[in-house]
Amino acid sequence: MLFRSAIAEQLEQAKRNFEVGTATITDTHEAQARFDLSTAQEIAAQNDLEIKKRALQLIIGKFPETLTPLRNSLQLRPPQPAVMEQWVDSAQKSSFAVRIQDAAMAVAQREIERQRAGHLPTLDLVGTRSYLGTGGGTTSVSAYDYNNNLIALQLSVPLYSGGVVNSRVREAQANLDKARADLENSKRQAALSARQSFLGVTNGMAQVRALEQALLSSETALSSNRLGYEVGVRINIDVLNSQQQVFSTKRDLSKARYDTIVNGLKLKAAAGALSAADLEEVNALLGSN
Repeated sequence: MLFRSAIAEQLEQAKRNFEVGTATITDTHEAQARFDLSTAQEIAAQNDLEIKKRALQLIIGKFPETLTPLRNSLQLRPPQPAVMEQWVDSAQKSSFAVRIQDAAMAVAQREIERQRAGHLPTLDLVGTRSYLGTGGGTTSVSAYDYNNNLIALQLSVPLYSGGVVNSRVREAQANLDKARADLENSKRQAALSARQSFLGVTNGMAQVRALEQALLSSETALSSNRLGYEVGVRINIDVLNSQQQVFSTKRDLSKARYDTIVNGLKLKAAAGALSAADLEEVNALLGSN
């Protein structure tokens, strides 16, 4: 929106300068082409924003009418500790995915013991109680009540069951091998995610610093080109290019900041250390400047 407004202002200025004879029709055509292109890009961006809002609606349960941006004055902090391998080690031990697979392997080990117990004799305590009575009616020759209580131990000794127990043991052992492989894979995935997120934070912070400096340089260049255009030593295309450079740098800077923050959350999630306090800290970075 701001980029299109800036180009629209430059287009109007090019038209005025052409009318008074201080600029050529080429300047007007160039500004008009940039304005039309920015309009098409704005439509595509609005469509993408609407889709992203609908995706966010699925998460939070309501449509977000407005989105609060990051403050320009925020200070990004590096990961603590600032050693990648410590995060990797923590991820391989405490990652939620690793914990799940570790529990699954423990269950698989217990399942082997349970299936092997199919060869063992079983001793059950059995108890029964029965009652039979004829009652005391007038048509009955005699009446009686009969109670039967039984408590016994029942021993079962399996002799042969067609290899069912052996088959189930082999199946449980295969499941244990699979659980062990899944655990190893989850550790590798956790380590990879921790490394990627750590580098995303550290490199992202370096990129943010570089883009902040680039933005200052781009704004200075834009001011110089505008002044040069007014005095006749620069042409309209120079100003348009400078405007595009400024807004492209602002866009890249915003994206780098968001990516760095998200990678910080991903790093803590990979290490199993993400908490509500971390989300509250990120939420505190939002707001007007």
